[in-house]
Amino acid sequence: MAHTDQETQSKVERTVENMDENKKERILADFDTFKSYLNDKVSAGKRVGLGEEQLAMAAEKVADYLAKHEEPRNSEEKLLQELWKVGDKDERHKLAHMLVKLVD
Repeated sequence: MAHTDQETQSKVERTVENMDENKKERILADFDTFKSYLNDKVSAGKRVGLGEEQLAMAAEKVADYLAKHEEPRNSEEKLLQELWKVGDKDERHKLAHMLVKLVD
């Protein structure tokens, strides 16, 4: 059963907003740990029937949340945040696709 785009976005928002602060800090402290976490989420999304576009939309939502609410913990996160800030909507969406490919 495929999820709608709105269901995916809502789930991503709830997950990020409700995440335990200690767990969030562990995930964001190291870029390889962040990539591993994102890989787990991408794999889980594929298992429940999400396609590449839906996965990218979820990654876009996470990236948007992180850019607005979290300070980068390392140089890789800082670069991603800076790219996110200067990108327009289409560029951000493409970057989200690239992030999914990076961890897949």
